[in-house]
Formats: sequence, structure tokens, C-alpha cells
Amino acid sequence: MSLEKINFYCVTNKEYSFFKYLPYNFAGVGKENFSKNFILSNNLDNIFYKEKYYSELTFHYWFWKNMLHNFSDDSWIGFCQKRRFWLKKELNELSINQSNLKDNVLLNVPDQWILGSYDAAICQPIFLDSFSNTKLIKKGFRSLVKNPSIFFNKKKRTIKLHFDMHHGYGNLEKATDLLEIQDREEFRKFINTSNKFHPNIMFISRPRIANEWFEKLFSWLFRCEKIFGFDNLSGYKTQRLYAYLAERYLSFWFTKYTKFIEWPIITINNLD
Repeated sequence: MSLEKINFYCVTNKEYSFFKYLPYNFAGVGKENFSKNFILSNNLDNIFYKEKYYSELTFHYWFWKNMLHNFSDDSWIGFCQKRRFWLKKELNELSINQSNLKDNVLLNVPDQWILGSYDAAICQPIFLDSFSNTKLIKKGFRSLVKNPSIFFNKKKRTIKLHFDMHHGYGNLEKATDLLEIQDREEFRKFINTSNKFHPNIMFISRPRIANEWFEKLFSWLFRCEKIFGFDNLSGYKTQRLYAYLAERYLSFWFTKYTKFIEWPIITINNLD
């Protein structure tokens, strides 16, 4: 492990006691009252009033507009969230908890990244082909009627099908139509053929990469607001629609535009 540190920002909607043991910068979003050492995104150039729909992207936007310019081109910045953290290496999740997390989180740039000349890291992917046929019938009935073969062929259980089932039928397709021309059809192919994506809107990169990503992402999401708005977004399915869209686009964008490496994370449950 090199001595080159990564500037980490952990976004949370609640303050937890174990945070004080982690050498991260913490950003608070939502309605909670945070300690004075937390970075808030309700000042300067911000979209704080959209937090209900944008979630952690509220801070990402604030960071892009107000802090990113302070970093040199040869530095590294990384983003995680309240229960998900980057690891030094692949580990058994059962062996990590709040008490020993500080000994296992990634802090410095791994030698592997330097030797491989990587300029970004994204989470290891999750696969979408393991859900049951019962769930497919219950949540994906419209897709099943349109294409019955997805009941038998798990390779056809794609990003688009998963999004249609969980975040509003047709919403991802409508959003795809609003992407810039150089990405639009490639992204459409990606969501219709891939059965995995890199989750959680977490990444580590050089500042130049982060700036390009935020520029493309927020330009797209603001265009999406014109068709989805906010008034009809509610509940698990669509309230955080813009964050769900960003999650799928991140997987496509980083694999297309960066020299990336997939890296392990840990999810800590039962926070206190």
C-alpha cells in the first residue's frame, strides 16, 4: 500500500458514534442536526431542496460546485455512504463490524492502482439474475407479458427489467432518451443487455475524472426533471428516482470513459 492518501467523503443522513474512529470527512444530508465537524450542503451553490429525491447526490453536487476545484490533478478523492465503506482488500464480511472497521477501511492508494495506471475505482458489481420467478411475476408482470422468455432465460433479466420492476415501468427508457447523443444508444444497449451494474453511487478517482462525471451526470438529471419532476415521486419505488438513475449511469460511464478497477466494499448493518 502506498503512502498516497485518498481524500474520502462519507455521506450520511444520520450521525453515528463509530464515525469518530474513521479518518474520513463526513457530510450530512437530510433533516438531522449534525455536529459542527460535518460538512453541510445547504449553503453556497447547492441543490439541498432536492435532497428528498437526490439523496447523497445532494452533497456530490455541492462538492463539485464548491470544493472540487481545491484539489490538484495528482490527488485522489473518494465517496462512500453511511453504511458502506471501501476496504483495503477483499475480506469476509462476517469478520468486520463497527469496532474493527477502522482497521480495515481503505485509506491510501493501493500499489496495484499505481502499477496499473488506473484513474478510477468503482464497486464490485451486483448481479440481477438471481431473483425468483415469483418476484418476477409480482413486480415484472408488464415486462413478462411483453417478453415471456425472460421467465425462462435469466440472461434476459437485465438492468432495464430490474429498473422497470422496482423504480417505475418505462422510467429508465424515458431517461435514456435524454442522454447526450454520444452515450444514448450505447447506454440503451447496456441497460437492455447487461445483467449487472456497479451499485451505490460510490467511486474513487482523480479530480479531473470526478469533474467530468459530475458535469455529465447532473446535466442529464436536470433534463430528466423536466419529464419526471418531483410531485409524483414517492415511496421506495420512485422518491429517490434521480439517485437510482445515477447509479445505473455511473456503471456505464466509468466503464466507458475511465481506466477503472473494481474494488471491494463492506456494508455495515445494525448501525448504532
